[in-house]
Amino acid sequence: MKTDLNKLLPEVIRICTDTGAYIAKERQAFNTSSVEYKSLNDLVSYVDRTSEEKLCTALDRLCPGLGFETEEQQLVRSGISRWIIDPLDGTTNFIHNLPSYAISVALMIEGEIQLGVVYEITQQNVYSAVKHCNSCKNGKPIQVSSNTLFQNSLIATGFPISDFETKNNYLHFLGTLMNQTRGVRRLGAAAVDLCYTAEGKFDLFFEPQLKSWDVAAGALIVEGAGGAVYDFKKTKNWLYGAEIIAGNPLLINEFMHRMNRPA
Repeated sequence: MKTDLNKLLPEVIRICTDTGAYIAKERQAFNTSSVEYKSLNDLVSYVDRTSEEKLCTALDRLCPGLGFETEEQQLVRSGISRWIIDPLDGTTNFIHNLPSYAISVALMIEGEIQLGVVYEITQQNVYSAVKHCNSCKNGKPIQVSSNTLFQNSLIATGFPISDFETKNNYLHFLGTLMNQTRGVRRLGAAAVDLCYTAEGKFDLFFEPQLKSWDVAAGALIVEGAGGAVYDFKKTKNWLYGAEIIAGNPLLINEFMHRMNRPA
């Protein structure tokens, strides 16, 4: 696939903001009776599915024939070059009318994430990145934090929604972070967490049990803001390894050291 990503980016942003306007409109009259359960803690509604249809239709028109990897699987199409889409990251927040939810769209070309857009709907903030270029918020460059002291850091995380066998180790580590940092925050939307990390609001973000559509765009935005992105073994298997640590590269090693201490 040969395309000018910097020319493509504004079109992807337009598609995301148009779909975000639909989500915002539906939130005004949303009825919780339409909520469905994938599992106890994993919710979905017609808004997720319709948003995904809108995104896929528009992106397929923009770049015909590319593959699609999406959370709700409204359109499934394999391909080494494909869109990776979360049509509503933070569905539970949306359902409960809490502010942190977003659209996340990434473009993978021949196995590498090359373009990412996260549209934070309630704040109407657009975070974007093209590989090897500076990441932006609403068109202005952003940068990860430059903090060098772990005790001065603010950490973001997300709670597992299944496979609770490892929760004791996770909760123990949260206790360590509470004691040794300025605190831990949990917003409930990984794409938003990653973007807040990219602009330096959080120093680091980590979470287990994530899917590719949760992190693909946000991780590229962190990297384009000068951040580092790894899995918990400090390798680069964060997209499909179901775990991620991202943010200020000056603090990654110390974070890993503390995380890997015996409980």
